[in-house]
Amino acid sequence: MGILASRTCKPCKKGTPALDPAAAQALFAELPAGWAIAGGKKLEKEFKFPNFKEALAFTNKVGEIAECEGHHPDIRLGWGRVKLEIWTHSVGGLSENDFILAAKVGA
Repeated sequence: MGILASRTCKPCKKGTPALDPAAAQALFAELPAGWAIAGGKKLEKEFKFPNFKEALAFTNKVGEIAECEGHHPDIRLGWGRVKLEIWTHSVGGLSENDFILAAKVGA
């Protein structure tokens, strides 16, 4: 388990700014392959599966992780695919929590 995946999401205090691009890139380098930073404000990744059942099982796994962390991604489920978008609404962009959640979801 990587360092990010071993950490826990913590609520952002009111007024917490989004990560600056350099800090976001440093954390991004620790994520498994396939993630992208979209528009400088969101983490995105699409996962592929051989069928709907496995995509749904993965979606449920992500939901359990999100509930445990108190940090919830946008999830788009389709036949054989799941797309995750992760960002921190309260800061209007990326926070360390986003990278922790992405790392916990895995490759």
